[in-house]
Amino acid sequence: MPSDALGHWRTAIVDYVRSGEPDLTNRQMAILMLVYASSEPHTVRGIAQKLGVSKPVVTRALNTLSALGYLRRERDESDRRNIFIAQTSDGARFLERFEKIIGPNRPIGKS
Repeated sequence: MPSDALGHWRTAIVDYVRSGEPDLTNRQMAILMLVYASSEPHTVRGIAQKLGVSKPVVTRALNTLSALGYLRRERDESDRRNIFIAQTSDGARFLERFEKIIGPNRPIGKS
């Protein structure tokens, strides 16, 4: 029998799959949450370091998240060589919906 935490997570994941939201990978979800967790400037290099993955791995995930409209790349106006990863309103709305799906007050049990 799974623990309460695993039961809650199973219910949340099943509900997420049923929701019709885009099926993000764990890596894509981690990147999205990292960027939305703080307003600090985020770069591919910084995200890669925080996750312990390579920059190409982050770039591929960002391509998908950008195509969905959840994140966008912005040039640093003070140094045009730098690219920052920025939040979008679509990404914020996605995370609000996801938070409702995984909310802590959800019942544990069969879905």
